[in-house]
Amino acid sequence: MKKSNRIIALDGDGVLLDYHAAYRANWAKAFGSLPAIRDPQAYWPMDRYEVKRLDVAERAHFRQFFDEEFWSTVPAIPGALAACETLVAAGYELVCVSAVETRFEAARLRNLQDHGFAIDRVIAAPHVSGEAITSPKAAALQQLQPLAFVDDYLPYLRGIPAQIHAALILREPVGSPNVGAELARANSQHADLADFSRWWLKKDVLRELDSCL
Repeated sequence: MKKSNRIIALDGDGVLLDYHAAYRANWAKAFGSLPAIRDPQAYWPMDRYEVKRLDVAERAHFRQFFDEEFWSTVPAIPGALAACETLVAAGYELVCVSAVETRFEAARLRNLQDHGFAIDRVIAAPHVSGEAITSPKAAALQQLQPLAFVDDYLPYLRGIPAQIHAALILREPVGSPNVGAELARANSQHADLADFSRWWLKKDVLRELDSCL
């Protein structure tokens, strides 16, 4: 890895953007009513909100609303913008590596930039259904070679290059996949991106001090 590389790769939903809030608003758009919150500590939107299990036709209807408009209007997570500004001020380049479909890559970038994130590049790495042995983001990260990769979904740390610092955002614990033996894949664990930013920059100072000794 080149020492000049100052890239930090960031996931989108759950790290930079509030997918939960966007899902809730999209449900209201599709079905006409805003669902109540069932469990604010639930990891998955279907468990977080008072929503019914959808049949095949209803799922197809709902999927139609996850369109260009949806992926360009997801709210920012509180504190994420300030965390990114701190990292950029410290000399890091931020790249979003997101599990969106490739056709929504530009919408995701527009969404981030509309919120003021200093991110000029989004790499789409679409989700693979089932239990993938390797993260769908691994190939992009292998090419990008960031110093660190921050995600909120533990399976997406599978198979990423060992030299990349893998940081896991834990967030809501109920039904979370961020448990068990696979936690060993995470080099560090954090409450949110702001927590990671503070921790990383503190480590950065220590690394610079070590290099001077």
